[in-house]
Amino acid sequence: MINSQEASAALMEIESLSRLVRQSVFYRHASTMLILWGVATFIGYLLSFFAPAAAPVIWSVVIVAGVICAIIIGGLNKKRQGVSTFDARATAAFIAFVAFGCLWSMVFGTMTIRQIAAFWTTYFMLPYVMTGFWFGRVFVVIGMSVIALTLLGYFLAGPWFTLWMAVVNGGGLLLGGLWMRRS
Repeated sequence: MINSQEASAALMEIESLSRLVRQSVFYRHASTMLILWGVATFIGYLLSFFAPAAAPVIWSVVIVAGVICAIIIGGLNKKRQGVSTFDARATAAFIAFVAFGCLWSMVFGTMTIRQIAAFWTTYFMLPYVMTGFWFGRVFVVIGMSVIALTLLGYFLAGPWFTLWMAVVNGGGLLLGGLWMRRS
């Protein structure tokens, strides 16, 4: 028979393992989305660099394709693992977040293309940083690194800013997703 201290230690170990499993499952799903959006944003910035006049159409296609792929991936995860990654509250929060960004970048603000690229990148990295406070430092590292490099490029990259953003935003998300996958 075990005493109360041994039982308490065993429960703490179970809780610790449970937390690691939850984090691992979260990282697995999040890494897939980071890789998806890393590739999508890399392609979006790269195509926008070579065809700047077509950037609005390019980004519309990239965003729609990314959302469709994210929905498909979520459905495949549910089918394969029996775990639904869809959360109506999270979806509503995401829609509100994007609507708020649209309101300020398209309705109230008059921004250049460069400012819009810096705004949306830093705006989307803020939730990564905040998520990291609950789900792991990797989100804080990804978010803060991309924000810092975006600001650096905004002021120093000159005409190469769009290519800079392909590497920083797309590459940062992709590398973050691959790093999470191995964690």
